[in-house]
This record gives sequence, C-alpha cells and structure tokens, in this order.
Amino acid sequence: MKIQKFGGTSVGTAQRMKEVVKLFTANKSSLVVLSAMSGTTNTLLEISDYFAKGNKESAAALVGKLHLRYKAQVEELYSTPQMKEQTLQFLNDHIFAKLLEYTKGDFTPQIEKDIVSLGEIMSTNMVANFCKEQGIKAKLLNALDFMRIGEDNEPDLNYLRTNLIPLLESNADTPYFITQGFICTNHEGKVDNLQRGGSDYTASLIGAAIKADVIEIWTDIDGMHNNDPRYVEGTKPVRHLHFEEAAELAYFGAKILHPTCVLPAKAAGIPVKLLNTMQPEAEGTLIDNHFDPGQIKAVAAKDNITAVKIVSTRMLAQTGFLRKVFEIFETYNTPIDMVTTSEVGISMTIDNTDYLANIVDDLKQYGTVVVDHNMCIICVVGDLRSKNVGFESTITNAMRNIPIRMISFGGSEHNISFLVNQDDKQAALKELSKQIFQ
Repeated sequence: MKIQKFGGTSVGTAQRMKEVVKLFTANKSSLVVLSAMSGTTNTLLEISDYFAKGNKESAAALVGKLHLRYKAQVEELYSTPQMKEQTLQFLNDHIFAKLLEYTKGDFTPQIEKDIVSLGEIMSTNMVANFCKEQGIKAKLLNALDFMRIGEDNEPDLNYLRTNLIPLLESNADTPYFITQGFICTNHEGKVDNLQRGGSDYTASLIGAAIKADVIEIWTDIDGMHNNDPRYVEGTKPVRHLHFEEAAELAYFGAKILHPTCVLPAKAAGIPVKLLNTMQPEAEGTLIDNHFDPGQIKAVAAKDNITAVKIVSTRMLAQTGFLRKVFEIFETYNTPIDMVTTSEVGISMTIDNTDYLANIVDDLKQYGTVVVDHNMCIICVVGDLRSKNVGFESTITNAMRNIPIRMISFGGSEHNISFLVNQDDKQAALKELSKQIFQ
C-alpha cells in the first residue's frame, strides 16, 4: 500500500480537495494522511489564545469568521444538497458548537490541544464526504484510535501497529483510507499532537508500521531544491537524496520536509517521495537509503541563530570542562546546533533563546561569555567524505568574501556548516550556488 500525505495548501480550498481526490484515486490503493486546510491551525491557535487571555468575545468572533470560511468551501465542494447539508451539520454540531462551548467555562492547557485538533478533523471529514458523494469507496479512520504518544512524548509504535493493522484488515475490500495527520492521544488517553510538521511524521510512522511500499509527501513545490528559491534564482529540484542528507537539509532550513519525518521511514527502509500537487507530473525528490558518491546535493540556511562563546583558561588540561558546559544547556532543555572548540574556548549555537539569560548566567562561573545575535547557519550537504579532495576547498572558496563566525566540519560525512551574520545570508547562498551548481 502507498501512503500519501497532503499538506495544508494541498487541501486549502474546495478545488484543491477535489484535485487531491483525483491524485489518490489514480492508485489501486492508498492510505491518505491530511493536514488541516491552510491557515486553519493558526486560526485555531489564535482562538485558543483569546480563550486563555479571557477575551471570550474576540474568540467567539474569530470562531464566526472561521465558520463562514468553511461554509463557503462546503458550498463549492459538493454538488448535491444532501451532502452539503450533512457536512454542514457535522461542522455545526461537532466543531463550531464545540468551539463556542469553550466560552462558557475556564480555560485549561488541555482545551488548547482539543481546539487545535479540530482542523484535521474538519478536512478529513470534508474529503471523505466528497468521496462518498462521488461514489468512491473510501473509509475515514480516526487517528485518535491508533496514534498515541507515551509519557516521553514519543510515538508508541507498538500501539500504532496493534490498533491500525486490524482496522485495515477488517476493511480489506476498501481501496482508500483517509486519516488525520498531526493529532494523537497521549498516555492518559487525552487529545494531543505530534507538534508542528506532525502530518509528515504521521505519514512516516504509519508507513513504517504497515510496511508501505512508498511514502509520498505532497506539498506546493516540486521536491527539495538545491538552494532556497526565495533568495537564489534558477534553483533546481534535487532528484535523489540519502535519508541522512535529507535530514540534514530539513534540520538546517529546508522547509518542505520536517526533520523528524524521515526517521521512521529510514529505519524501516521505506522510500519517501516529495511531490507537488500543483505539478503532479513533476518528478519531485526521492529519498531512500541509497547513496550517490561524489556529489554535492544542496544548500540550506537556518535563521534566527544565537551564538554563545565561553573563554576560560581553566579548559587547559582539565577534564570535565565540556561536560559542565553542556550540562547547563541540558538543564534548560536547550539543544545545540553547532559546536567548535579551541584550547581555551567553546563556541556553540542555539535557536531557542527562551532560557538564554539563565544559560549565560550559569556559564559565567566557568569563564567569560560572549553572545552574538542575528546569526544564520549556512549548510552544504552532499558527499563530503575526506577522500573527496577538493569539495571542501570549492565550498570555502565560495565563502571567501563572506565574514564567517564559525565553521563546523567532520561531525558528519554529509555536511559542512558556516555561521554567518543574517545580513550576509543571501550573498552566501548565491555564491555557493554559483560555485557549486553553475
């Protein structure tokens, strides 16, 4: 079976939903994972924020605006009065009446999770009803029945397999299944989610659980490009990536794919395809466990980076210094992206500054601390094994006119990273494209 995930823009309008149905019904069978209609999750988060702040009037007004948007989409999506009425009844009773109910009570963190889950529930019900109207045999599966996270907030793969596979087997004569991305239950049985980008993660987890033939991630761009098309002209889709190359690019700024998505697929050896709903005939990008030697694949950039440098003569000939420094970041649950060291200094980068003041305060007991804001990580990904003489010099030559704060190389055979000022980002991306790809 094929897993096909369609993102928010792919189901962003009634017409897009119709196109999605055409795409997945072109297969003999598939399990379709849908995101919420584009903009819906952000609106639901805003509604929740109004509730949290006690502004129930603004929350109710925003609920009304969202309701009108969905009424318009329902009117366009269906051709029969019966299906329009049935879908509107569902949305009224199970979504918008429920949202307005929250104005009558006290807000809790759980209510926010309940509210945010409604976007995927709406999109999947609308598409499933469209299939029914068109006479397409498709079954809607509730992701809350099989997708669960444990106490550690990690997906419970055994629970997923145990609860999903029987659902599929009991409907063996059904060619198409539709379910929600992103949402799940937690170990207490309450509604939760897989965090942002979770629809990609849902598709990958399901694909690994049922040993799918392929996992297709459909978005609004024809695969992962060799540079950021927002800043560099003439970028091209990368036709093939190793899982590790894709993970590096996703982590360091390629927005088309969530970094966690590839992990279950990689472990199960299931290929992932990145495809474009606007250009379904485009080849896209194939990601698998095969490696293309001797190639530089792509460049990506990660914004909003902060560099933290600690200088101390106590590093000299002293064991345990690095451990003490890293434990401070661990204490404040702040991941580190890049690390470079010298005889008396350590430089690190972070993208989460929620606890920066606490981190700096604790680091000062070990040395002088310097913080640089408004930084950017430029990442070059490909075959960067040491035997490939010349690749590194080509890359660094492209950066010869760019002020570089840090370089990280050797931790991975697939990536070399540069820390530069945010203002130098576009120049760096353009020069790297010119030197490597042109």
